[in-house]
Amino acid sequence: MTHDLIEKSKKHLWLPFTQMKDYDLDPLIIESGNGIKVKDINGKEYFDGFSSVWLNVHGHRKKELDQAIKDQLEKIAHSTLLGMTNVPATKLAEKLVEISPDNLTRVFFSDSGAEAMEIALKMAFQYWKNVGKSQKQKFVSMQDGYHGDTIGAVSVGAVELFHRVYGPLMFESFKAPIPYVYRSKSEDSKQCRDECLQKLEELLKVHHEEIAALTIESMVQGAAGMIVMPSGFLAGVRALCTKYDVLMIVDEVATGFGRTGKMFACEHENVQPDLMAAGKGITGGYLPIAVTFTTEQIYEAFYDDYEKLKTFFHGHSYTGNQLGCAVALENLRLFETDEIVQTVENKSEELKEILSDLHSLTHVGDIRQLGFMCGIELVQDKLTKTPFLFKKRIGYKVSLKMRELGMLTRPLGNVIVFMPPLVSTKDELETMVNIMKEAIEVVCQEEEAVFVHDI
Repeated sequence: MTHDLIEKSKKHLWLPFTQMKDYDLDPLIIESGNGIKVKDINGKEYFDGFSSVWLNVHGHRKKELDQAIKDQLEKIAHSTLLGMTNVPATKLAEKLVEISPDNLTRVFFSDSGAEAMEIALKMAFQYWKNVGKSQKQKFVSMQDGYHGDTIGAVSVGAVELFHRVYGPLMFESFKAPIPYVYRSKSEDSKQCRDECLQKLEELLKVHHEEIAALTIESMVQGAAGMIVMPSGFLAGVRALCTKYDVLMIVDEVATGFGRTGKMFACEHENVQPDLMAAGKGITGGYLPIAVTFTTEQIYEAFYDDYEKLKTFFHGHSYTGNQLGCAVALENLRLFETDEIVQTVENKSEELKEILSDLHSLTHVGDIRQLGFMCGIELVQDKLTKTPFLFKKRIGYKVSLKMRELGMLTRPLGNVIVFMPPLVSTKDELETMVNIMKEAIEVVCQEEEAVFVHDI
């Protein structure tokens, strides 16, 4: 049976963000999960060290979340949100407005973080059109930014590989620098921050009359390698957007719902965006629900007689799905009763201390952390910060070794991602970091041996 499933997966599946040749060489099929662990079809258990791609909150098979879905299923599984609403979607919208930044009063549901960002882009574009400033059509995105893999999201992202492959399909956007303190010349976070803000202002000063909005991940650039922004940068971007009349779109898809020790990461600097995309942790990692928040001012620009054609023309079949909204409501209830955000904030200091042990490793160049978002950058030479060659695939090899040792994650190049479920205990965090440490040591020692042999 096990062999049969593996062969079927190789024959029929095409996995996301996966070179299938890698999968065929080393296949893995997950069968079940419980708590912060998952189990494969051979019965081997693994720590879920990246929260099943950054979204699990309470662990797997959380009884309250399971029950919320069962209870909703006894009423109805799905009905459309086009021209009507449903009970859990309505209640969830109210709850989301209650916990979001004060200026965000409207919620538009979708199915994924990428779509939530696409919606924000379309809203920003059409907003200016609806208020008579249709010349404001362009966007500013941040260097190495990532907002999803749909065409609009890729266009306002700055992942070089995506642009190289899909460039002809995309629209152009302005690119602004973002502080990457570890790779800056001075490693002075304040200087790095101020230089980037100055360059952004220079761009806005020249082009603001044609710019509809700026997109930015909130406090941490995830796919770029867990780049944590220096204090004051996000707030500085907010101030510049206000000064030059450019809408600010904040991407909280990865950072929202407690991941950084705040309900939303923009709360670290009291930033109130004009539009905000969120997803992943909204359902505790159970079902695909995402949201785009916006202000009443933006909403009102679309509110008019139908023949004026100011309607926001967007919506997918499963928008506002009842099962997803029901489990999201229960998830947010658990956030309150279990004090998840406060717990993450408190445990973040413990996690910082646990991670500090990795600094002793020869090839750990930088450890970046905000809450339970962590990136460990591996380098060939710690003194010069020389990276490992792309073809060496050190991050990938370390992740395979971690898998062998009983923990799953997915690297970002040579940055090892550590984003455990928010309920992970101190003992569990220590065990997972120890697995990571052993994997890094083994793989890097093997690489050094190969290097010496080649010489």
